[in-house]
Amino acid sequence: MLNFSFLRSALWLLMVVSAVGAVQAQDTQSLSPVVVTATRSERAIDESTVPIEVVAREELDLTHARTLKQALENVPGLQLREVHGKSGFELSLQGLSADQVLVLIDGLPISASTGSTVDLSQYLLTQVERVEVVKGASSAQYGSAAMGGVVNVITRRMQPGWGGTVAVDAGSYGRQNDSGRSASANSRHARFDLAGGASTWRLGLSGDVLDDAGFGLHPAEWVRQGDASKRIQLASRGEWLPRTGMRFWAEAGRYTEADVQRYAYFVPPHYVPQRKTEDITRHRAVLGGDWRLDSGVRLQVKAVSERYDSASQAYSDTVGVGQRRSVQQTDHITTQIELPAWGPQLWMLGTDWHRETLNQTRNGASELGLRGRVQRSSREVFVQNNILWSDRWEVLLGMRGQHDSDFGGHAAPKVSVRGNVFEQGDWKGVLRASIGMGYRVPNLKERHYLFDHSALGYVVVGNPLLQPESSTSLQWGGTLSLGRTWSLDVNAFHNRIKHMIQTDLANATTVNGVTAYTYANVARARTAGIESSLRWRATPALQWQLGYTRTATRDLVQGGELTRRPRDMVRLGVDWKAQPGTTVALRARYQSDELVSAASGARSPAWSALDLSLNHEMGDGLTLFIGANNLFDRQRDFASPSDFGPIAGRFVYIGAKWAFGPSNH
Repeated sequence: MLNFSFLRSALWLLMVVSAVGAVQAQDTQSLSPVVVTATRSERAIDESTVPIEVVAREELDLTHARTLKQALENVPGLQLREVHGKSGFELSLQGLSADQVLVLIDGLPISASTGSTVDLSQYLLTQVERVEVVKGASSAQYGSAAMGGVVNVITRRMQPGWGGTVAVDAGSYGRQNDSGRSASANSRHARFDLAGGASTWRLGLSGDVLDDAGFGLHPAEWVRQGDASKRIQLASRGEWLPRTGMRFWAEAGRYTEADVQRYAYFVPPHYVPQRKTEDITRHRAVLGGDWRLDSGVRLQVKAVSERYDSASQAYSDTVGVGQRRSVQQTDHITTQIELPAWGPQLWMLGTDWHRETLNQTRNGASELGLRGRVQRSSREVFVQNNILWSDRWEVLLGMRGQHDSDFGGHAAPKVSVRGNVFEQGDWKGVLRASIGMGYRVPNLKERHYLFDHSALGYVVVGNPLLQPESSTSLQWGGTLSLGRTWSLDVNAFHNRIKHMIQTDLANATTVNGVTAYTYANVARARTAGIESSLRWRATPALQWQLGYTRTATRDLVQGGELTRRPRDMVRLGVDWKAQPGTTVALRARYQSDELVSAASGARSPAWSALDLSLNHEMGDGLTLFIGANNLFDRQRDFASPSDFGPIAGRFVYIGAKWAFGPSNH
């Protein structure tokens, strides 16, 4: 049974602010935001043919999210979990794994930290306007790796004139600070964004630094439960707008990260101090053009080239025991043509060309077999037609063809239906349904990687004989709303996966105390459930949102549920404008227990967390803020290998932001 006791304090606060907020009066009506991810064309969110979640810039400012991981943690139905063996977090959607979720920046892919999984902590948010999340197979628009859904980060468009933002903040983990001093600034963050120009050209420059010293349950000891990391992200961008309806742009970015992990390994009769350092560099270059012709035709061309370089060094006590270097190169070009309306039909055609290369060595020797360097490429074409069936109904038809250099051709169709079934006064009812075919080729890591952690008792070996995964995703639901006062969204989903790739535990072998795992097409699986979200503007000064997701999973070969998929997740958000210029934001999260091992039946316990923040506008663009994440200090039991609750305990921070100029943010 779902236990809602975690919400007692949050709901008590809600009742208090509801009573006080009822006497406040300042309306902040907003228009329905425009989104692009669901159909790769611009549409108001309430006109989308598929359900979509949006994390707006206002939400990022209210919650003071620093990374993409923090931006997504309050979205209903999203599960965030740490990347195994690394300092970072990955995303699971509708019970599908992080490898099956496509993460994009302005519609273009970003490199995965381990050759497959995108680390959401490795993207800082200085330039972000909003984040759009589409759940379920969107393969007709996005192809391989989008079986579970799509996360698309949309960056800000530059405006004429000059303006920008400067922000700084600092925080503390209390007694768990690396220094052992509760009042010290254990985590420091600073960012700036300067952009603007004239009507035909614009320039922008941004930077973000996040320096965290790490934390430990007992700072006087060697072990650190929270890794130390320093992340720096710099970007420059330029735009040329020679005439109305024509835009060209170029971007260049550099990201660096330095991580330190400190742990202990038991070598009878003692624990031996262990340390692992990792230095990461990512270079990203983007070119693009957008033409809107007088005939109504719109053409877009975008390209990205990204190099991701990771070098790690492991130490046992003070002795170096292994060096690993991984170099990934990703190149991607996408084109898209939107045709003018042809009667009740809106056609779109597009192509994608993708190439990725992986080179990995350990102590100078290749971990990718005799070749030492592996590569794959794909050519894809998609077509979609939005048919306005009547004033109330529309049908979106899509088809994507893909030819992979290693696995040949595949086609994936998609059909979506949307209907305005009820509209009277401010009341409106919308129904949505879609079915899509998902398809994912094994990534280079799963096929060729040798992940050697012999010092920790295991290795993971790639399998070059893997076959692609495929899925069928069914989504259906609707929205009932009363103007801008409240809305209820409900979406049911059913995903069926064939040839699902996972680490094959049943065929693991152990030699000299080292267990070798490999990837295999060992399962067929099903994930199903219901997602719901209720948004209510109680007063002009008080808004809140409650989301609940129920997920049921099943291994159709072995029986039983899939591991690391919680059955219940709850998200609660409350925004209260206590007085003009002062806003209090509350965010609560609950996640039920989850199966950790099918063999032993071990489960990770349920957990909850509450974040609270306050923003106060001082005038002249200056805002002061203060907040506490994980206010009630819920932290996992690090002595239990089956506890996957929050890693970090209570984190208290304070900061300031200054926005200036006519195009300030």
